[in-house]
Parts: sequence; C-alpha cells; structure tokens
Amino acid sequence: MKSIREIYKIGIGPSSSHTMGPHRASKIFVERHENATHFEVTLYGSLAATGKGHMTDMAIEEVLTPVAPVTIHWEPTVFLPYHPNGMKFAAFDADGKINEEWTVYSIGGGNLSEGIEDTLADVEDTYQLNTLTEIQAWCEDHGMSFWEYVEQCESKDIWDFLAEVWHVMEDAVKRGIETEGVLPGVLHLPRKASTYYVKAQGFRQSLQSRGLVYAYALAVSEENAAGGTVVTAPTCGACGVIPAVLYHLRHAHNFSETKILHALATAGLFGNIVKQNASISGADVGCQGEVGVACAMASAASCQLFGGTPSQVEYAAEMGLEHHLGMTCDPVCGLVQIPCIERNAFAAARALDANLYSTFSDGKHRVSFDHVVEVMKQTGHDLPSVYKETSEGGLARAYRKK
Repeated sequence: MKSIREIYKIGIGPSSSHTMGPHRASKIFVERHENATHFEVTLYGSLAATGKGHMTDMAIEEVLTPVAPVTIHWEPTVFLPYHPNGMKFAAFDADGKINEEWTVYSIGGGNLSEGIEDTLADVEDTYQLNTLTEIQAWCEDHGMSFWEYVEQCESKDIWDFLAEVWHVMEDAVKRGIETEGVLPGVLHLPRKASTYYVKAQGFRQSLQSRGLVYAYALAVSEENAAGGTVVTAPTCGACGVIPAVLYHLRHAHNFSETKILHALATAGLFGNIVKQNASISGADVGCQGEVGVACAMASAASCQLFGGTPSQVEYAAEMGLEHHLGMTCDPVCGLVQIPCIERNAFAAARALDANLYSTFSDGKHRVSFDHVVEVMKQTGHDLPSVYKETSEGGLARAYRKK
C-alpha cells in the first residue's frame, strides 16, 4: 500500500479525477513531446460526459497549448476497459505524423494509471499491511494507535507534509467563510458558507456547533467548486468533510495542532485502505467512494481525537462508510455543486454522529470496516454507468427534464 501522500494532494478544484488527473497527465505527456506541432486528446466515458462542467478541457489546454495547438475529442458513450475515466493523447510532428499515442486513466484522487494495478505515482509501497484487520491487530499487539502505525511506516517528514496539508485545509475554510457571490457555471448557485456561519452564531451552543460544521464544509466545497486550492481528502468532490470536522474540533475543543495532525494521519490511513482494496473514484463506484470514504475518514479522525480505542475508531469509520453504501454520483450539469456541496456538509455531521455512537459502545460490532469496503466496491460496480459521474441519470437527469 502506498503512502498517505497519495490520499492528500494539494491542487486546484473542482475535480481530482476530472481536473487534477488530466492536468497531471498532460504534464507527463508534454514533457515527452516538447517539439510537437499539434496535440489531439480524446476523452472517454465519464471524462467526456461531464468534462466540460469539471473544466477538464481547460486543465488540458493550460498545459498543452503553450507548446502546440490541441484538439479535444469527446466520446461520452465509449468506455475503455480499465476505468471509466480514460484519455488518449497523441502528439504530431511537422509532417502530420503521429509521434506517440498514449492511453492513460484518471482513477480518482488525482492519481493516474496506464491500465495496470500500479499507478504512475513513482512511489514504492510504504505499508506492508493492506487491510484494517491486519493493521488493527498490529496496533493492539503493540499497544499503539493508528497514527503511531503511520509514523512507523512513513518517512520522517510525514508530519511536515501533514502540517502543510492542514494549513491548506484551514486556509480553504477561512477563504470560503469570507467569500460571497455566485459559483461559476450554468447553475448560478450562490455561495452559502458565509451566511450559514453568521446564522450559526445566533443559535445556542448545541445548534451552533452543528451549524458551524455545515458552514465549514460548505466553505471548502464552495472553494473547490470555484476552482480554488484545496486538498483531496480523498478527492476534490469530497474535500469539505475532513476540514469541516477537524477545523470545528480544533477551535471548539481546543485540540492542539499536533493532535489534529495525528488525526489526519489516521484519516489518511483509512482512506488509503479503501483506495488500495476498492476505489475512491466516483466514476468507478459512485459517490460512496468519495463522500462516503471522506465520512469514514473523518469519523475515524474524530473518534481518535476523543480518545477512542482502535476498535472504537474502526467502528466509527465502518459506520461512516456503511451508511453511504449505494450513494450515486449524479452531478447536475456535470458541476461539482449539486448535490455535491450539500453532501459534504451532511457527511461532516454524520461523521461526528458516528464518533459519538462508537464511543458509547465498547467497539464490538458484527460488520468490519474491511467487509464494508468489499461491499462498497461490489455495489459500485453493480451501479449502472448513468449513476457514476456521467450526469445521465438520477438528479442530473431530473433537472434536465425540468
């Protein structure tokens, strides 16, 4: 299993798979063809179906056009065998001859693959254990927490990396709270974070707490929708959940930054397990792989902050994912706005509920986190493609009919 650095990527929204992935692929390809006179890029499946709403074409053109003109072809009904987010790059010389064709897949969280199990991350395996059952057993045998297992496996600068991640998350919350106006795109959706933040101040503490969590999640998700700088956690579409939970707990309960970084490490470990054994791509398994996984990560992080045992932390994460099983990815007009932004807010609140529920228990339960990951993967593959980031079904289709 790779480093948790592969879960937390700092970049520009609105989509890790549709914006960050193609942007990164374009950089790799252009470095091999700096003398090309023309580029052609063909987008397949989900990338083609919702690419314009996700600014896929802009992400590609930003990299390729400074070198040579680029033509983009859209094939929304053609799905390549390995993953729904397929791309084919072609570079031409002055005689119109193709120098190279390269097929690559954006598999979620900004990660790329050429159609084999290994991504193009150029990193060696960091973790020898690949399931939560194995990792939890190791933690209990050694009397350690999940974050301590991360510290054992990662390089020494992991805390510096997570500190940078946290500061970007904090900044996204602060920017989103202060910014008003309308989000880009045909929906003309007004930002709500600032209003929610102000209204939350007027409620008594129990309701204020929940209102602030909503506001923080909206703030980050709206920054993402506007193309701002965010952290994949585990994706751009789900980037508001963990910052909302941790920002709230940091300020409402005075947790130190060190405690927050430990919580981020644990959250990253749980997200990593899902990425290793299933998928974090909405185009592959639906929104359960994005917001559902983000909820599981935030549930684990918050439970750890409040002193949960490894079994209670595992239980919290299991509930966070289990109760998102079957969630479709059906963005209206292909924008990461409806229902994505609200889902981040509700998932953040649900993560805090999962933490509370698990801490009331002794951590014992019937369904393991690993089993839910398996079920999530199978459920996602059973979902028709219209419910997996193509904007052809669900809420997206109903909106078009209106």
